[in-house]
Amino acid sequence: MSDYIKSLIAEVKAKNPGEPEFHQAVEEVAESLSIVFEKHPEYRTAKILERIIEPERVIMFRVPWVDDQGEIFVNKGYRIEMNSAIGPYKGGLRFHPSVNLSILKFLAFEQVFKNSLTTLPMGGGKGGSDFDPKGKSDLKIMRFCQAFMSELFRHIGSNTDVPAGDIGVGGREIGYLFGQYKKLRNEFTGVLTGKGINWGGSLIRPEATGYGSVYFAAEMLQKKGETLEGKICLVSGSGNVAQYTIEKILDLGGKPVTLSDSNGYIYDEEGINREKLAFVMSLKNVRRGRIKEYTDKYKSAVYKEINLKDESNPLWNHKADCAFPSATQNEINGKDAQNLLNNGVYVVSEGSNMPTTLDGVKIFLDNKILYGPGKAANAGGVAVSGLEMTQNSMRLPWTREEVDNRLRMIMHEIHRTCIEMADRFGTPGNYVNGANIGGFLKVADAMIDQGVV
Repeated sequence: MSDYIKSLIAEVKAKNPGEPEFHQAVEEVAESLSIVFEKHPEYRTAKILERIIEPERVIMFRVPWVDDQGEIFVNKGYRIEMNSAIGPYKGGLRFHPSVNLSILKFLAFEQVFKNSLTTLPMGGGKGGSDFDPKGKSDLKIMRFCQAFMSELFRHIGSNTDVPAGDIGVGGREIGYLFGQYKKLRNEFTGVLTGKGINWGGSLIRPEATGYGSVYFAAEMLQKKGETLEGKICLVSGSGNVAQYTIEKILDLGGKPVTLSDSNGYIYDEEGINREKLAFVMSLKNVRRGRIKEYTDKYKSAVYKEINLKDESNPLWNHKADCAFPSATQNEINGKDAQNLLNNGVYVVSEGSNMPTTLDGVKIFLDNKILYGPGKAANAGGVAVSGLEMTQNSMRLPWTREEVDNRLRMIMHEIHRTCIEMADRFGTPGNYVNGANIGGFLKVADAMIDQGVV
């Protein structure tokens, strides 16, 4: 690591104390970009990375709301508008008790590079609240969403900032948020993505992140002359991303064997087939139950609780070929990464954002496995959000096949960019460097063109 990058990281930590996730995201990108600054000192002179690291705007607000029993609650609301050099801010809203400035800044920072890689004109942003929708009635969630949008609406717009869903924000929440925006603004516009298919949404949007991560894994394997056919796959999470990751793994002939939630995970040695996946979708999307119930119905599976304080996650300690982390950040540490390698895993495609710690990433890179970092591998979700924005602007919906083909083409282009950039800067096969450099250069050149603003 160069002295410039070391001093930059030290400055970020000093200026942003108590934000470990943000520090981690910056450090991972900055290390990759060290080789860029050696060849192109003009980016360093223009302080491009320093300007990308500092959000263009951070919006924080209170969200007071009244539940269906008349009790008053107060939550925190956020929107990080990180960078708009190549398009309007674009990124999800997360409703979860863990939401804080550090997590949202890391997500917004990652989003800048991810959106750049998609080839679509979108800047980077992220937002959310510490509100927890888990276990709450539809009426409570509607009232919170309306209160949240009553402040957020003044900061967003179809050509300014276009939020989407994330953890805790699915189709139900997007519907309530959009309804309130429409009422306040008295206009029907594509200000949110992930909308219902009957009122401006896009086909394939719910599936896009999971499908995209599998398409990216398939691209990495294809470069080695292999396919997903017959590959045993570990998948974490059991929400939207994990469900559709499993669906696409099955489409391509793979054998998924795990799923998890915040309490524990199931391991089904016989494989999670389409019937079992349909049960999981009903369990999680309709009944909103816990993954442990899977073992009550399917005796081929075993369930094990996960203790977040343990030094490793047992989900990543099974014989397999591929791993698709699809739950949350930092779910694979150094010990988990080593366990994956010891069990034969040589393909890792990240469906969630920054699921691997820096020491885990180093282990993957040192062993030269096929490792697709989140900003490349899970860009399918925001890519189809961008396609939804296009359809809204055209007032013209596309067919499922057309959207899926465009998604597959975008993931192919992202993979090509990663390979080309890694080769161009002397680190062939390093998808982390390729993704970070490819995402950076497009934004950096746009910022230089637009001056110091």
